[in-house]
Amino acid sequence: MTLAEPADVQRLLVCPRCHSELAGGPGGLRCTASECAGRAPGAYPVAGRWPVLVDVEDTVLDRRSVAAAADRLTHPATPTGPRPATARRHRVPAVRARRSPAGRATGLPRAGRADALPAPLRRLVKPPNRVAARNVDLLLRALPGPAPRLLVVGGATVGNGVSAVYRDPRVRVVAFDLAPSPVTQFVADAHRIPLPTGSVDAVLVQAVLEHVLDPPRVVAEIHRVLRDGGLVYAETPFLQQVHAGAHDFTRFTASGHRWLFRRFEELAAGAVAGPGTQLLWSVDHAVRGVTRSALAGRAARGLLCWLPALDRAVPAAYAEDDASAVYFLGRRRDGGMSAREAVAYYRGAQRGG
Repeated sequence: MTLAEPADVQRLLVCPRCHSELAGGPGGLRCTASECAGRAPGAYPVAGRWPVLVDVEDTVLDRRSVAAAADRLTHPATPTGPRPATARRHRVPAVRARRSPAGRATGLPRAGRADALPAPLRRLVKPPNRVAARNVDLLLRALPGPAPRLLVVGGATVGNGVSAVYRDPRVRVVAFDLAPSPVTQFVADAHRIPLPTGSVDAVLVQAVLEHVLDPPRVVAEIHRVLRDGGLVYAETPFLQQVHAGAHDFTRFTASGHRWLFRRFEELAAGAVAGPGTQLLWSVDHAVRGVTRSALAGRAARGLLCWLPALDRAVPAAYAEDDASAVYFLGRRRDGGMSAREAVAYYRGAQRGG
């Protein structure tokens, strides 16, 4: 796995508030700008090996949850007893989480249950994402230079179909999430990415934008950290039920997704999965609702796991109107897209209707 070296990543990090350089000190990192609110010693603590680079006044992050997650990763429980006393040293000062629009304090999203299944069952419940694999291959082929830097936004787990990014020996992967994990180098909020302007060659943001409060702001941050001509690959749900509970906020049509990335030149775009996959989601959640049982819904999903095969029989225009999720592969540019161009962009089956 070609994750960038932690020391190299730490030299790259900047203050999430003002993008000034950081300095180490007691309790963690601080901003070097004299007028910045992040200049206080320990403004950005370190949980385990993960710098926590968030503006605590502008995030849903509960840093106590980050500290607990880092503690579990750094000092896993053993069968012979509790974690050693040294585990208690890696603590982040408790901070009240900003409340979500629903009014409850939020912590960290939980990983999907499908990811914990044995490989044969996982392939039935969560088929390989061949669309992502194809587009990631296009992205990797287009990356210039001997050691391009690729940023994974929301990278606490390796996404479905994108593992080639981590296997390519040429690519230096930098990854962050609100949750520390073995495949991230720091904790951050995507609304304030703690990297310098024009510092990465590509960005991967898969199944993330539905989980942020302000997707246009996150995409603006992606545009900022990309160098001129840098690449972005995004996948975002359209017709999917709520997942990740309180951490799920938004959906996009294909046209809405294109408008979101209007400051990028389109290289490829379309449906990740079509109405067959969407129907499987609906059956799962309909059964959950009728039976009041998530287990019953998952059982129904398992019995009807063949439904996504119907996607292959659906023409692209119909698939865009009924997509379970959509994708966008694009190149950073300084221009934009007019409102009329956004309307003319529509490629679904209802053109002229």
